[in-house]
Amino acid sequence: MRRVSVDIGGTFTDCFVVWDGKYIEAKALTTHHNLALGFNEALGKANKVLGLELETILSQVDSVRYATTLGTNALIEHKGPKIGMLVTAGFEATVPLSRARGYGEGLDNLGQQDMPNAQRPDPLVLPHMIRGVRERMDFQGKLVMPLDEDDVRTQIRSLVDMGAEIIVVALVNSVVSPLHEQRIEEILQEEYPSHFLGAIPIILSHQVAGRKGEYVRATSAVVDGYLHSTMYHALSALEQNLRAHRYEKPMLVVHNSGGMAQLNSTDALQTIHSGPVSGIGASEHLAKQAGLGNVVATDMGGTSYDIGIVVDGGVKHYDFNPVIDRWLVSVPMVHLVTLGAGGGSIASYDRMYETVKCGPQSAGSDPGPACYDRGGMKPTVTDADLLLGYLDAKNYAGGSIPLNPRRAVAAIEDTLCDDLDCSVIEAALLIREKVDDNMANGLFTELRARGYDPKDFTMLAYGGNGPLHCCGIAQNLNIDKILAPPFSSVFSAVGAGNMHQLHIHEQSLYMVLYDSNTRHIFDDYARFNSIVAELKELGTQDLLRQGMPREQILHSLELDMRYGNQLVQTTAVIPKHEVHGPSDVLALIARFSEDYGKRFGEGSQAPEAGIRINTLRVAAYVQHETVQFEDIKPVDAIHRIKPPRPGSHRTCHFVGLAGEVQTPVWDRAAIEPGVEIAGPAIIASEVTTFLVNPGWNFVAARQGASWFLRA
Repeated sequence: MRRVSVDIGGTFTDCFVVWDGKYIEAKALTTHHNLALGFNEALGKANKVLGLELETILSQVDSVRYATTLGTNALIEHKGPKIGMLVTAGFEATVPLSRARGYGEGLDNLGQQDMPNAQRPDPLVLPHMIRGVRERMDFQGKLVMPLDEDDVRTQIRSLVDMGAEIIVVALVNSVVSPLHEQRIEEILQEEYPSHFLGAIPIILSHQVAGRKGEYVRATSAVVDGYLHSTMYHALSALEQNLRAHRYEKPMLVVHNSGGMAQLNSTDALQTIHSGPVSGIGASEHLAKQAGLGNVVATDMGGTSYDIGIVVDGGVKHYDFNPVIDRWLVSVPMVHLVTLGAGGGSIASYDRMYETVKCGPQSAGSDPGPACYDRGGMKPTVTDADLLLGYLDAKNYAGGSIPLNPRRAVAAIEDTLCDDLDCSVIEAALLIREKVDDNMANGLFTELRARGYDPKDFTMLAYGGNGPLHCCGIAQNLNIDKILAPPFSSVFSAVGAGNMHQLHIHEQSLYMVLYDSNTRHIFDDYARFNSIVAELKELGTQDLLRQGMPREQILHSLELDMRYGNQLVQTTAVIPKHEVHGPSDVLALIARFSEDYGKRFGEGSQAPEAGIRINTLRVAAYVQHETVQFEDIKPVDAIHRIKPPRPGSHRTCHFVGLAGEVQTPVWDRAAIEPGVEIAGPAIIASEVTTFLVNPGWNFVAARQGASWFLRA
């Protein structure tokens, strides 16, 4: 297997190369003005390890997989085209009104508690660029009013005259019957053919989101249209960069649904958060192969801290209506929580509580933390970690980024010490304690809100800063087992390399499996089977279009189910994809009941309220060869041996311990599997630092993985 995968974050570009059984990890600073430059630099470092030229590698790999934050950045920076929008006449205010509460989407808890003073986001489509067209389908897809094609042509010409660079179409009930949206697309192509210089892209809402809900479907289409040109040109430029270096195969783009596809089969909306989702995919793969059971995936990079849940049994947690920036959308995205806490998170003085505040603002890669010596003047978490003794100033990021402690001291002194009336070290300890508390609180809230006990999980700590902060986070949650996985600093890139080509199609519906009023069990088997078959075929055609053999295409079926009118919705993975009698329906109910009981406690099931299906979801996928984690065993199965002599000692400071601590330092490459080291200790590598807090033990596993255990 020869493969290149890359994950571009806000601070670092991570690269993972698989070459005939060799695994190489490399990092470079993200070049936001041209992402291909950072990609080439990171891949160039891997080339040196292999002793090969860039062209040699790219001409011989089987695939290049790409995960990016470009779409997220474009939304934050508000850089997009002028959008024209066509809606059903009478619904022109749907998007501007945003259900009368849209200005609260994307705000933190404090912001949502003060909704009257909440700042509305700048609209992606201006109200005067939204036009109604005369047409109407009812909720069953039956024609109420035919499409007035002359009216459509008039509105399209008006929008183009007003400078529309892309047209978004979101008609009422188009997910039930898309005929009118499809006809509007034909009319636009007639008015502005593709061979015209002024040809305009068009986005149809039913193709972006397959579930009901007029507002969220419309915003999904608007966000997709807003990012369309940016993503198309940026990813095309990356593909051209690959072509220039003799890579001739289609470039693969990671999706936030947990799969990937070729560039020509990718919507812009599907690329949002694709990097963190790759890490969750790698966590699921590792947990299954190593028999870890329930794991919580935590990715701490330079800009953010991403949390994902992987439950034993293969059930994925999706966000069905995730908030992207300030916009509620309707796409099935693997659930993750992102906190503004990373190595580059800026520390400031919180005057209300007279303490330190960390994030969500980040120094990013340019200028970066003050200690990078690139012009940054504000203190960050990385500056605190350096002054507390955890980082090697001369060998940070393999020596590619020399750190300047004096800059870190100056930044903390100027910003915090006078207000806090404390020393630089005391301020650094407060920064460290605050950022760890923030991440622990976010992790606890996420697990508890979904009905899980943190003690039942193994914590996976990855990203450039994950193994550096994991002990401080876990001890606040009573989690006693942490695994820093193989290639932890580029683990999301590993996940991108492990992705399967996958497309998800879903349909909203109201399907009652058990009616508690009539005590009737669902018997419309043909309806259920036809919907599943249709969704399977849509996914199959997506993969056939990308050149996948039909015999390699597999499918999985998931049902979003609930008891009666409960707000809580549980996803059940269904092994049998057709129903032909009462026994099959009862098997669906039993699977749902089992999953619900595992999540909320046995006995919490409430079939007396009725049982219904809200969404049918089919994933069509083709499996590819993956990186194997079979050498990693549960920690109890590892034979422990004594550590060698440490290579050196370093003066460190720890939260909760007074004074300096002479801390032993080991080189991770020199530690054999099975070596157990009691904290406090530092295990250094070229790409990350493993910090073993007092009260924790470090156990080396195979493939470069490392366990942290509470003593």
